[in-house]
Amino acid sequence: MTDTRRRVKVYTLNEDRQWDDRGTGHVSSGYVERLKGMSLLVRAESDGSLLLESKINPNTAYQKQQDTLIVWSEAENYDLALSFQEKAGCDEIWEKICQVQGKDPSVDITQDLVDESEEERFDDMSSPGLELPSCELSRLEEIAELVASSLPSPLRREKLALALENEGYIKKLLELFHVCEDLENIEGLHHLYEIIKGIFLLNRTALFEVMFSEECIMDVIGCLEYDPALSQPRKHREFLTKTAKFKEVIPISDPELKQKIHQTYRVQYIQDMVLPTPSVFEENMLSTLHSFIFFNKVEIVGMLQEDEKFLTDLFAQLTDEATDEEKRQELVNFLKEFCAFSQTLQPQNRDAFFKTLSNMGILPALEVILGMDDTQVRSAATDIFSYLVEYNPSMVREFVMQEAQQNDDVSKKLTEQKITNKDILLINLIIEHMICDTDPELGGAVQLMGLLRTLVDPENMLATANKTEKTEFLGFFYKHCMHVLTAPLLANTTEDKPSKDDFQTAQLLALVLELLTFCVEHHTYHIKNYIINKDILRRVLVLMASKHAFLALCALRFKRKIIGLKDEFYNRYIMKSFLFEPVVKAFLNNGSRYNLMNSAIIEMFEFIRVEDIKSLTAHVIENYWKALEDVDYVQTFKGLKLRFEQQRERQDNPKLDSMRSILRNHRYRRDARTLEDEEEMWFNTDEDDMEDGEAVVSPSDKTKNDDDIMDPISKFMERKKLKESEEKEVLLKTNLSGRQSPSLKLSLSSGTKTNLTSQSPATNLPGSPGSPGSPGSPGSPGSVPKNTSQTAAITTKGGLVGLVDYPDDDEDDDEDEDKEDTLPLSKKAKFES
Repeated sequence: MTDTRRRVKVYTLNEDRQWDDRGTGHVSSGYVERLKGMSLLVRAESDGSLLLESKINPNTAYQKQQDTLIVWSEAENYDLALSFQEKAGCDEIWEKICQVQGKDPSVDITQDLVDESEEERFDDMSSPGLELPSCELSRLEEIAELVASSLPSPLRREKLALALENEGYIKKLLELFHVCEDLENIEGLHHLYEIIKGIFLLNRTALFEVMFSEECIMDVIGCLEYDPALSQPRKHREFLTKTAKFKEVIPISDPELKQKIHQTYRVQYIQDMVLPTPSVFEENMLSTLHSFIFFNKVEIVGMLQEDEKFLTDLFAQLTDEATDEEKRQELVNFLKEFCAFSQTLQPQNRDAFFKTLSNMGILPALEVILGMDDTQVRSAATDIFSYLVEYNPSMVREFVMQEAQQNDDVSKKLTEQKITNKDILLINLIIEHMICDTDPELGGAVQLMGLLRTLVDPENMLATANKTEKTEFLGFFYKHCMHVLTAPLLANTTEDKPSKDDFQTAQLLALVLELLTFCVEHHTYHIKNYIINKDILRRVLVLMASKHAFLALCALRFKRKIIGLKDEFYNRYIMKSFLFEPVVKAFLNNGSRYNLMNSAIIEMFEFIRVEDIKSLTAHVIENYWKALEDVDYVQTFKGLKLRFEQQRERQDNPKLDSMRSILRNHRYRRDARTLEDEEEMWFNTDEDDMEDGEAVVSPSDKTKNDDDIMDPISKFMERKKLKESEEKEVLLKTNLSGRQSPSLKLSLSSGTKTNLTSQSPATNLPGSPGSPGSPGSPGSPGSVPKNTSQTAAITTKGGLVGLVDYPDDDEDDDEDEDKEDTLPLSKKAKFES
């Protein structure tokens, strides 16, 4: 079934008119039963999967380009191409296609690209092939008109292209170009411009191969200098021959490769600089020109990758100390251009490209280059490093860890002075370049900070069964590199304010803080140990005194990120070192100005209040309340004070804390139906019908005295009564601002006390508008007083069930439910249960 098998790459043309690489495989032709005809089959060389299965349609136009390409369209917007490794393979498949379509294999296109009405097609088919005028000066105008009239018709374009190709007409036109230039025949040169531009629009690879040949391309560019729309001709040839110089930093022994580089550069120049902008032409008019350049680039990269001697010499000269500075700069610039060139390649080709560079030792070479004094060379090396990090950060991480391990092994045998030299690692060189960037705007430092952030980002680190890249690399980074990164921060914060506070230093420290903040967010114990052991946060908060607001905000953002973790190790460190003091000072120094600093500091304290971080709440109130108590335009600090007082009440009254625990447990654990039944019995039972001994309580409960139960509540109510008016005012303000009071249960205390002294039964039944949805539910401090009082009283009745934490309380609840229908309840007994 399989006739031939050749190695090819499969390409498809995407919506942006760029070729996408679909994979490498082996092509064959054979009969496919499902498609009912001879077909082209491409199977992947990696796993044998089917990359392409395309029937050779008798009416499809196949084009053969550059001896190793076959291009065709299978649908209106679906173009395919096969790029052969060998010309022989391309010829064999081309013969099979031509055999199916009944065409002569010597043609470069099997079908006419017809897109006309039947009448036009009949007229053109009935006429013989297009006859071109003789190539003479006197007939240039006629030739230009013929080319222009043929462009609107696809079939006429095809016939014109065949005529130009078969008669060697382009070379004759270029001979006339020399005659016109010698005679200064401007009119003739203008006609030649129109003719050559029209030939480009024919979109034929065979014509491009003639025009872009070594002997013709400069004359073609010369014809395009004489645009009739310009008063003076352009000087493209002068630029290409005198200004643009081909620097062969490493001798290229392959003449075909060298010729391909020259050709690609000049064709790219024609596309970018000589021809009018693409918008002038019809859609896809120059698609073949784009394809020509693309495949040329792919071929150049492939040829350079395969030339091991070339790459070996390149890296050897880069790292050789004997290489002079000018030569090294040219080598680095070539390597930078080579890497930039690879960005246009498809992913598979780019993978092979960087793998080759890695095998040749590009990272050790970059380390040598980055250690040099030449600024331009270091800048180019940094660009190359950025390509490598963006492509494969794991490869870079693996290299620097291996390098560190080697240095550690060597350092054991060196003196203490020699040990310090191990810090000259590749990643430390990058950090030093970031710190020492001389650009006032720190453009290079920003780029390097982004690269470091990529390298320390756990999201792109690999994890396998035997190896965890995150653990290993972060351990390396904090041991060997973090001290280099934080050196400018530590050097500038030895006193109570920054020792240097100029704009460039502030920008650099802001970059360092941004990276440290990223580490706090994404790293765990590594950064925590480093911050606490090195007292980093205290040094960072010195920058709160900077005259540059953006730097002070960076320092505040760093602390806010730490507090946001709600880690008690961090909290104890903050409290022990009194690290809220710089923040409070900055807040007070900011005064009444409503700016970003003011809002950011208030947000930090609001976070502590809302999240109820008890240790920090107590620390702030105990140490800074006098400085903050007068701030009344927000309720944040008074809310913190209330949190603190609640916390202190619980510490002073353990019984009260257990009561609240019971309230919370009953609120969330008890069955709603049980509560409703008990409430109904409460309201419907007449106290006079019951005797004191008939309450449903456990034997242990019966031994309790009423005074024992009431004693802690009475004491609590007496203390709270003294502060009642002040708390209500604060709670009312908080409610009006849209925040729920943190001490809502305390606000209902008055209702509880009132209810205990009242002997009249409530009139509202459960489920009525005046009854609560559930016992213990919070009331609304901002609602009408009458409703509030009634709701508070009812809520307290339900919420005070089981105020004393008896060990058998849960069992008693079940007993209560079983005896509801047989035993009456008094209010007093109900309360005691």
